[in-house]
Amino acid sequence: MIEAILSESGTALINILFLGILFVVALAIARLRSLFAIVMLSGVYSLVSAAWYILVDAVDVGFTEAAVGAGMSTAVLLGAMLLTARTAKPEKPLKSIGPFLVCFLTGLMLVYGTIDLPALGDAQSPANAGVGLTYLQINWFDMGVPNVVTSVLASYRGYDTLGETAVVFTAGLAVALLLGFGERSLAETLRNGSKPSPKRKDGEGS
Repeated sequence: MIEAILSESGTALINILFLGILFVVALAIARLRSLFAIVMLSGVYSLVSAAWYILVDAVDVGFTEAAVGAGMSTAVLLGAMLLTARTAKPEKPLKSIGPFLVCFLTGLMLVYGTIDLPALGDAQSPANAGVGLTYLQINWFDMGVPNVVTSVLASYRGYDTLGETAVVFTAGLAVALLLGFGERSLAETLRNGSKPSPKRKDGEGS
């Protein structure tokens, strides 16, 4: 009994620690003006989120967050920086009130929407009835994985997940091709006033 309580307390402390790190990183992203630092911290945010998802046994969501959020999105944003400035323009305080109000009202609506959600573990909820109940009954014997969602996405609906992965990969590749790397990024660098470093000719000393 005592070991179970200590285990639950340790898990709660780790969850609070991860959520605290996410909160601090989010504040840093909101206050920074360096686009490179913002992109890097966004990757850190996604990586910490992926670790937290795995901690709560949502391995499928953690894998997706690590691959798309920390991996592909960071690479695409770094490529986009080749075509733009490196520092965000300072915003006037009055202009930032509008986005803040939009985010605040959206959060209130989302919290209000949770009132109609069924209680956690409600046997009569749609998620726990029908085929969902079947998955709950056979999941551990088939997969041995405590998270039913992971089993559904990785095994029972594996082909569907494979198709979604292909769509995400195709979308990321299309964005990278639309951004362009090479002549377009070189032209943008010249337009911003930076001269490319001259290439050293063969035979010249170091």
